[in-house]
Amino acid sequence: MPARKLIMILYRLCWAVFVALVIVDAVAGGLPFNWWLIWVPAVAALTLGLVLSRRTRAEEGGPRPPAVEVAAPVTGRWSALNSPADKVPSHGTYGYGQAYAIDIVAEPRPGARPSFSWLWPVVRRSRAFPAYGEPLLAVADATVVHASDRQRDHLSRNSLLSLLYLLIAEAFVRELGGARWIVGNHLVLDLGDGTYAMYAHLQRGSLAVRAGERVSAGQQLARCGNSGNSSEPHVHFQLMDNPDLNVARGIPFRWQGIGVPAGGESFESGPEAGEAEREERAERDGLGQEGPRAMDFGDLGR
Repeated sequence: MPARKLIMILYRLCWAVFVALVIVDAVAGGLPFNWWLIWVPAVAALTLGLVLSRRTRAEEGGPRPPAVEVAAPVTGRWSALNSPADKVPSHGTYGYGQAYAIDIVAEPRPGARPSFSWLWPVVRRSRAFPAYGEPLLAVADATVVHASDRQRDHLSRNSLLSLLYLLIAEAFVRELGGARWIVGNHLVLDLGDGTYAMYAHLQRGSLAVRAGERVSAGQQLARCGNSGNSSEPHVHFQLMDNPDLNVARGIPFRWQGIGVPAGGESFESGPEAGEAEREERAERDGLGQEGPRAMDFGDLGR
């Protein structure tokens, strides 16, 4: 077992032991040893997390590898969030192979996507977001390595209260569960030459392919959902050098004809792109509206 994966397993185990001790202490009214011993697993977990973070940064802190050009995984009009065009690692961590990952949300027209709410509504149903249910396409000819879609699509986390819940409680619990609970329903493709593509937060029950199947570029694989550690329905896409998220390292990508959109930047993909762009421009010119505003609050874990 790779040392990196072993450290991650021990990291989660230490946190699980700490949580279990706290619960037992609260329910039983005390433990048969000094109270400060409860914190030993937590300190161990923090230490392992620091070691893992430094190890990962040392491994991936060298020169940036060349970008791999692939097709876009969606069609229509979308906006980018947490983009590697703005910073690397794009999600604030190299963990889970997401150094060059990108989040995108559907923006078929200005104002179509619900904005962040400070007070109300606290949550929204997934179907309120235009990205929900949108088809996800194979970015190249590939072989399906992993495909799962049994986790539920939860309510949005794009208000102040629900965001705090996501950051303080839900994200921690999902981290204890490991990578699959963070990325939710997901799909991994083997593109060849040691490159793998990962799509996260798929819609429950939407998979159109299974592990071992050969797929062609542009073929529908699944649909966009809101499973895992996600604030709203969106596509999390990344390239990596290993199908195991616990040991994978990120690989830069470029989408054909698009490049790498920066955070807040909208882009068009597919045959209808030109028509959608003309309609949007006409609407803005006629109504004096500004372009869409993108906002994202929380995606993959550490």
